[in-house]
Formats: sequence, structure tokens, C-alpha cells
Amino acid sequence: MKRNSLGQLILTGVPGKVLDAKAAKLFERVQPGGFILFGRNIESAVQLRKLIDDLRDLSEVEPIITIDQEGGRVSRLRLIGNEPPNAQQLRDKDDVDLIRRHGDITGRLLRVFGFNLDLCPVLDISFDDNADNSLRGRCYGKSVEQVVRNAAAFNDGMREQGIASCGKHFPGYSAAKSDAHYELPKIDRTREELNANELAIFRHFVGRDAPLATAESVHGGGGPGRPSNSVDSMMICHGWYPSFDAEKTSASLSRRIITDLLGQEMGFDGLIMTDDLDMGAILNEHGLEETIRLAIEAGNDLAMICHRIPEIENVHRILETLPPDQIDRALATAARFKKKLAPPTDFSEAAFRKIDREIWDLRVATLGEERARVRSSEDGKRSPVEVY
Repeated sequence: MKRNSLGQLILTGVPGKVLDAKAAKLFERVQPGGFILFGRNIESAVQLRKLIDDLRDLSEVEPIITIDQEGGRVSRLRLIGNEPPNAQQLRDKDDVDLIRRHGDITGRLLRVFGFNLDLCPVLDISFDDNADNSLRGRCYGKSVEQVVRNAAAFNDGMREQGIASCGKHFPGYSAAKSDAHYELPKIDRTREELNANELAIFRHFVGRDAPLATAESVHGGGGPGRPSNSVDSMMICHGWYPSFDAEKTSASLSRRIITDLLGQEMGFDGLIMTDDLDMGAILNEHGLEETIRLAIEAGNDLAMICHRIPEIENVHRILETLPPDQIDRALATAARFKKKLAPPTDFSEAAFRKIDREIWDLRVATLGEERARVRSSEDGKRSPVEVY
């Protein structure tokens, strides 16, 4: 195992809108497996594509370049263009063709900039559309069937354009009563309740019983070996589920939930990542060394560090101390995932503007022109997820 390969298990944020010398040297040393971009990284179409090209150029192995581009308030690219409708707005319109169109547009939009993974679809079921747990507006349905139908339409449309997908927030976060950005929520759901609701949705997307994609469908993001209607990766939430772990443990650090449930029982063999380890749910409970050790031991393949970017050097050091079998397992999964990543399409500002007009048309078709002109609030008072 080469020392530099350990960085492949790190998904890191990027400090600013340009890759300065300090950040470039850090990334060249650590060689992160992927980069996640936020609003702080986005100023213009040309600037964003250059930043992504620079990140790819310094990477010895093709990196994951990802973003949260869901729709509504969690749409980072609305900073330079139109805001797509959110999952709830599309759900309420009740037109699955519009949702698939949203996935198709999103895939083409992300390819233009050089992204290869979108951190969606959200697979959480809505028990309360007004719950203050960061999911407001982000859920595709109020029933298992509704979420499966709508999220699958988005997922298929996006993957057909060559963008890999990520189901979140496993094993189901919608019963949380608080926001993990601030604290670790306790999610009091019995195993029977989870099986009948949250887990029933995720089971549809693990791909265990679905037909495998063919070699010809690599363009569609599925790639050989990943079923055509599955997600390519899974994000584990920060929530404590006493029905799985009697002792206070975040799902993102739980071997019972990640390895035993998602991997062995449900048969998911795609990439598994933590949610952002810089959230209060984790920072208030664990130090960095314990966090990384527990994350990899639990079965994650990527540790996500979004905001404390200089710490990735310490994360790399901690990874050097972990058992080789855990590291080899995670590296193998990350390498397998990367084999199917699609390269960027040729960039032009005209191509971006054309897609951006399609986003506006989709927004009008979903909301009507009057409502379409009212964008989501940008004050972030409900959750930091809105303004990162």
C-alpha cells in the first residue's frame, strides 16, 4: 500500500474560489480522493470550471468532484444561475416526467462544469414537511411508494447523463427532531418501523435485485456491475438509532448500521461515505482521531471533511495507523467506484446558459411563472445546509 493512496479515503472541501498555492501544496501532499464544493467556491461559470480543472490537474488519480445540487435551497449552482424546483415542489406537482427532466438537466449541468458525482437524491420520507431537522423541502414523498417513484425518476435521468448518484441519508433521517449540523439527534424508531418505511425505500436503491447495467450504459453513470436503477453511492447520516446501538453512537460511525445492515443484510456494494464530519453531531461527541478510526472501522469508504480543510493532513496520518484490512477494503471500493466516473464535457458559457434556461423553464412548468420568480430564502436561519 503506497502512502499516497491513503488520501483516496478523504473527501475534502476546498477553501475558496481559486486554488491558491497553500491549498494546492496541501492537496498535492495528501492527494485526496475527492473534493466537495460549496457556495464559497462559486463566483462565475468560467471561474468554477477553472477551479475544477485545477483540482483535477493536481490529482494523481482522477478525483471525485462533487456538490449538493438537489433543487431549491440546496442548489449550490443557483449562485450563478436559476434555482431548480425542490423535491417537495416537484412532488406536489405530481408529474414524474418533470422529475425525470430535472434529473436529466442536472446531469448535463454538472458535466459542463466537470462534476462527476451529485450528492443526491434525498431518499428520506417526509413525516412532517415543517420539521426543523434540515430536510424542509427536500423529500420526494410522504409514502414509501411516492419517494421510490419520484427519487427513481430523478436518479435515472441524472445517471443517464453520466453523473453518479448518492442516496442519503441512510438509514433514514426524517424522524429526527433536531438538526445534526448542531447536535446528534436521537431517532427513536423501532426496527419494525424502520423496515416498513425508511429502509423499504433504501432497499429499492441498493440494486440487489435489479438488472445490471451493460457496458453500453457506462455513459449513463451506471457502469458495468451497478444496476441501472440503483444509486452509485450512499451517505450515512449523523443520527443515533437506539434500535441498533444501545450506546449513544452516530449511524455514520456504527458498524451495526453500515457493515451489518447496509452491507451484509441489504447487499449494497457501492461506495459508502460519511456525512460531513465537521457537523456538531460529531464534533460535540468525538475527537478527530476517534472519529476517523470509528468511521473506517464501521465500514465507510470515504471520510468527509468539508470545512476544517487543514485537518486532512492529520486525517491522512490517522489513516496510516488503521488496520490494513480496513484500509484495503475501503481503497478497493473507492477504486472500483472511480472506474466508471465520466469525464467533463467541453465547457462553454453558451452551453451553461442554454441549460440554465432549461432550469427556468422547468421551474415555471412546476410552479407557474409567478411563484417561479420567488427564490428560496438565503438567510440560512433554519440550517447551515442552506448557506455553506
